[in-house]
Amino acid sequence: MSQLELNTSSDHEELITRFVDVILPVPLPKLFTYRVPFELIEQVEVGSRVIVQFGKKKILTAIIARIHEDAPTAYEAKYILELLDDEPIVNHQQLKLFAWMADYYMCNLGEVINAALPAGFKLSSQSRIQIHPDFEIEDVELAALEELIIEHLSQEDSMTYDEVATLTGRKSIASLIKSLLGKQAIILFEEVKEKYVPKRIRKIRLRYKYTTPDQLEELMKLLEKKPKQLEVVLRYLQKAPVFEDPEVNHIGVEKATLVALGISTSSLKTLVQKDVFEEYQEVISRFPDVVPEKDHNVNFNQHQAQALDEIIKCFETKNIALLHGVTGSGKTELYIDLIKKAIENGTQVLYLLPEIALSTQIVTRLRKIFGDKMGIYHSRFSDNERVETWKGIISGRFSFVVGVRSAVFLPFDNLGLVIVDEEHDSSYKQFEPSPRYQARDVALMLGQFQGAKVLLGSATPSVESYHHAQSGNWGLIRLTGRFGKATLPQINLVENKSYGAPGSGAFSKELLEVLANTISKNEQAIIFQNRRGYSPFMTCDDCNTVPMCENCNVSLTYHYYSNELRCHYCGYTQGVPTNCSGCGSRKIKTVGHGTEKIEEDLRIVLPQAIVERMDYDTTRRKNSYEEIIASFSSQKTNVLVGTQMVSKGLDFDNVSLVGVFDADRMMSYPDFRANERAFQMMTQVSGRAGRKDKPGQVIIQTANPKAELLHWVINHDYSGFLKRELFERKKYGYPPFARIIKITVKHANRDVSNRAATQLTKLLQVPFTKSRVLGPEEPIVNRIRNLHLTGILLKFEREATNLKGAKVRINQLIDHMRDKKDFKGCYYVVDVDPA
Repeated sequence: MSQLELNTSSDHEELITRFVDVILPVPLPKLFTYRVPFELIEQVEVGSRVIVQFGKKKILTAIIARIHEDAPTAYEAKYILELLDDEPIVNHQQLKLFAWMADYYMCNLGEVINAALPAGFKLSSQSRIQIHPDFEIEDVELAALEELIIEHLSQEDSMTYDEVATLTGRKSIASLIKSLLGKQAIILFEEVKEKYVPKRIRKIRLRYKYTTPDQLEELMKLLEKKPKQLEVVLRYLQKAPVFEDPEVNHIGVEKATLVALGISTSSLKTLVQKDVFEEYQEVISRFPDVVPEKDHNVNFNQHQAQALDEIIKCFETKNIALLHGVTGSGKTELYIDLIKKAIENGTQVLYLLPEIALSTQIVTRLRKIFGDKMGIYHSRFSDNERVETWKGIISGRFSFVVGVRSAVFLPFDNLGLVIVDEEHDSSYKQFEPSPRYQARDVALMLGQFQGAKVLLGSATPSVESYHHAQSGNWGLIRLTGRFGKATLPQINLVENKSYGAPGSGAFSKELLEVLANTISKNEQAIIFQNRRGYSPFMTCDDCNTVPMCENCNVSLTYHYYSNELRCHYCGYTQGVPTNCSGCGSRKIKTVGHGTEKIEEDLRIVLPQAIVERMDYDTTRRKNSYEEIIASFSSQKTNVLVGTQMVSKGLDFDNVSLVGVFDADRMMSYPDFRANERAFQMMTQVSGRAGRKDKPGQVIIQTANPKAELLHWVINHDYSGFLKRELFERKKYGYPPFARIIKITVKHANRDVSNRAATQLTKLLQVPFTKSRVLGPEEPIVNRIRNLHLTGILLKFEREATNLKGAKVRINQLIDHMRDKKDFKGCYYVVDVDPA
């Protein structure tokens, strides 16, 4: 049964006692009932936010899910403290989707809401102090600083801790607060406020009485002997000629604009005090106004035109279609045409992209076409910017949004088209925290709930998606030719043993030669290594001791630029050792090559090249993606070194070479999707070369050039790869022929984790049989953040299993384990459809 039943009743003609069931942003499996104050009965609506008290101390933002008249029997319902919204911020279709997500991904509705709502919609609280209502200063002896605080509070009503620290000049005020509390001189309380703050600018406008010619002329005469004040008025009239358009003065002039003209700010202040000018604040959008290009006509080639016709025809009978288009085939232009058609039909559009790095280049392109109709939504935006996009959809400002996976939560109510670009990408999967959803699959359900068409696109579709399309469940459209005169790049394999000159690092002689030649021709190159940092680990040359993370069972990665060893799982850092912790030897060396090391090596062996790096470490700032991509697009950079960020959808005209490091590590990863991911990664990054009329070349360095997978890559043979992969998946019972649920048991003690997982496995094998329950087994990294991990894998036949019933039984057995005293400290993490 769904965790949520919607009640849309809005009949509040009588003042009777009403209750609301609310969704709290906490990991609890039920809704909570609160009483509605009589003065709010006519105002509460499903989907609106309310402030409620949860427990004795917590004040939380909740979403109304149901309005009714049934008082709870298990507890006395508390009153809603406050209604935050004049109109709902969450609609019924969203609530329906959130309920489906909670059921499907085996989590709680509160966890879905917590992930869905921008942080700016949630409350923040700040501790404040005020004078105790029964306090009499004559009855208590106060120290000098305590007297200062009480005197200030008698005038200001309340103060924050920071204000107390500033007033007293002390960094630590805990002892002062404690002393005043002990003397019952003050009380503490929490001030609750919304995090979202609209952006405001200060503006100036002439008082209405001076907007007639006679009054303005009189004002000028009065200011003749005050030249600075007269200049303020004249400068204002330059920017707001009040007689040409009466509305202009009402709009006013931004104060900063006048100040920039060199006026006297003190004279302006005087004129405001004299009631000549009015100073006020105006709420403005955080997003700049963009005027779209008037004409954006694309001459589709034969392949594109045919593909577009097939998509439109497919949508007449099917709701989902897969566009399999090779890299550089012009899929984005097809998306743009379909978006235009959907907007012209009066419906909304959601365009999903897997990463912010990919969105940077495409967003710039789309802004020129759609201007202010287009909203943007991703995690690098501030809380306030995300709230404005959310509200922009509700108000109708944005009819089209481009965003990353969290954009599936947005408040669409008239969605006509959903596009999931690079649908194969693992970035669409949320790993931590719950809900561990796959945004592509959620997008399919979003389309179903809203009656929208869904188009998935990729040069390397996921095995599951292609199987669905090939089986006839979805439409399948192929786009096999590159746009314009571009051709698919030539891909060559080079054995790792073929290294260049000393000091050339892990670069083969062949790659270095082609790289130098590329730069000499003023062309650009991309070097791909899916491992950040300087080197994967350091080791002692004498005893082979490797520095390990204190919290995780993993080696520390060496980062040269920050001169530290860092854990990529928990963030733990330590200084670079000068002596081995095992034997004391000073022979500490780095092993392997991360993006930092490759960047350094390139600057040594190719000093004439300008090299930039794009990975997680260089893109933490808000606009860092844009800066790196802009530099490469303008050809200020010769070589771009990066992780998987450089493989996704980037379009650079001048790139003629791509180098791939460490192909073997991608293929040998112990996961049933390893071959799929390796094929996708190498094909995608190879597709960055030769995008226009320049032929592209790709060099893949490998220790095993005879590997079957590599030959599918160099021959651009997706069909050959898919056929083999489907055969293996069917043989061993993996998606798309089975559904997988992964359970990870975590505990601070390794033995407890293993024993709990063993017992849970035995319990699961009773209803599901041993063949469907694999494990328990420790993963390769079996300790993260001081918790030991043990995994259990459940495989269910796609057609022959009641998956919903199976999930109910799994939850029951996990709850049974939670009740056992021996395993009280265990955490159970359930991941449906793990990536």
